[in-house]
Amino acid sequence: MTRPVLRRRPKGKGDAVRCAIEEASGEIIVFIDADGSHDPQDIPKLIKPIEEGKADLVIASRRKGGSDELYGDWNKFFREFGSNIITLLINHKFKTAITDSQNGFRAISKRAAKELDLKENITTIEQEMLIKVLKKGFKVAEAPSHEDKRKFGQSIIKLSKVWWRYIYSCLKYLYF
Repeated sequence: MTRPVLRRRPKGKGDAVRCAIEEASGEIIVFIDADGSHDPQDIPKLIKPIEEGKADLVIASRRKGGSDELYGDWNKFFREFGSNIITLLINHKFKTAITDSQNGFRAISKRAAKELDLKENITTIEQEMLIKVLKKGFKVAEAPSHEDKRKFGQSIIKLSKVWWRYIYSCLKYLYF
């Protein structure tokens, strides 16, 4: 069953994720960016491991499926570099082999999502979600997915201004 779009005050992506978790009526919640860069036809690949009981969180991996958004200029280079550092820290801490900790295209069981007490308000919500899922012992999987160039809008993330929030958030949830 399709639910209507919920409109709330613009508090950021984190608030939208928390709202989705609160309002979702199904047992699996799928998050997909609104910029048109993800292929909705990949959704069955994301939900299948959850339906089969093999995972509680499934992240669409651009490392396994490719990306038209991660390469080509300095901002994208630093975005990719930072993402790799954060993914490396998460993998080291939890002895995992995740390839894409930052992708917002993902599916999570409502049961797991309800236990996370997510706090972040920007796109650091993705790494917070992954770290908290791993800390609680839930299972994580990835599914290959290609990220196209964004079709709608412009990114409002200015890495030169917020890079420290990604590192701080990662370290905070990993070690405290």
